[in-house]
Amino acid sequence: MSHFSKLAVVILNYNGEKLFPVFLPSVIEYSTNNFTEIIIADNASTDNSIDYLKENYPQIRRIELTQNHGFAEGYNQALEALKKEGEQNQEKNFDYYILLNSDVEVTQNWLNPILETFEKDTNATISAIQPKIRMYAHKHLFEHAGAAGGMIDYLGYPFCRGRIFDTLEEDKGQYNNQIPIFWATGAAMAIRAEVYHELGGLDKDFFAHMEEIDLCWRIHHTGKKIIYCPESTVFHLGGGTLNPMSERKTYLNFRNGLTLLLKNLPSKNLFFKIFFRMILDGIAGIKFLLDGKPKFTLAVLKAHFYMYQNFSSTLQKRKANQKKFGKLKLPSIVYPKSIVWQYFAKKNKTFEELEK
Repeated sequence: MSHFSKLAVVILNYNGEKLFPVFLPSVIEYSTNNFTEIIIADNASTDNSIDYLKENYPQIRRIELTQNHGFAEGYNQALEALKKEGEQNQEKNFDYYILLNSDVEVTQNWLNPILETFEKDTNATISAIQPKIRMYAHKHLFEHAGAAGGMIDYLGYPFCRGRIFDTLEEDKGQYNNQIPIFWATGAAMAIRAEVYHELGGLDKDFFAHMEEIDLCWRIHHTGKKIIYCPESTVFHLGGGTLNPMSERKTYLNFRNGLTLLLKNLPSKNLFFKIFFRMILDGIAGIKFLLDGKPKFTLAVLKAHFYMYQNFSSTLQKRKANQKKFGKLKLPSIVYPKSIVWQYFAKKNKTFEELEK
């Protein structure tokens, strides 16, 4: 491994003061070396995050943003600041970024396998890498956000090796092979700095949720790869900033899921797939209503209205993708069947059970 390569572990924080004493110690202990710097980008927190960091972790560099930009634009602003700094002073230039959630506990040897995978890839065919992600509360289980690598079906439903919908598998070493994946989670994503900036970073309009899948899809448009690295393990609490059972999260997931498709799907059957996806969304909305969750049904409806209202601007982003990458293609790694059908109708609950 080259010691000339520099890596920035960038933690985006919003009102995460209570998370610092729990999760920062492991990051500091296992990420402090000659080629890594830990940076906390604060999204204009309203708690005492900044004062806490000044008092308890003065050695950690802070980037203090002036307002809460959300996950996507928060990272864009922070990493753009690092890029400008590197342009002015070559010694402060980073080769790789790791986007790390503030509620992630890292392990002793988490960085070396990631860096070695990048460094061995002399042709730079690997643009991003995700470690193995297990639950912080139940360490034997894979975690919802990322698990053993993100996948997607042909209708744009994301799932993971080790986690399909709400079914979490126990880690028994069944996914200990380093393989290409469709997306790396924003909870712990290592990415080449050059790639991040060349692709324009995360789409700020996503605000939060699925913005990393959109970025990974753009990586696929370039013909490059995203890799799952099982030799590196981290533990994720999840819901550290946004309650996973909130209507807000439901709205963002449904809204961004449709935006993702319109921006990135190949032209063939594009509108059929979006229309079919919206029908499935409607079924989910009805189910929310039958389960006595009318606010979640409303969240689905709001997501669809957002799609209608922003159809033109999303189409412009699609055209920008086509101009940049040429004809949009569906990567071969996309699961060619419906994960919804496989899971709910066929009762295939694990990645290994899925019909190829």
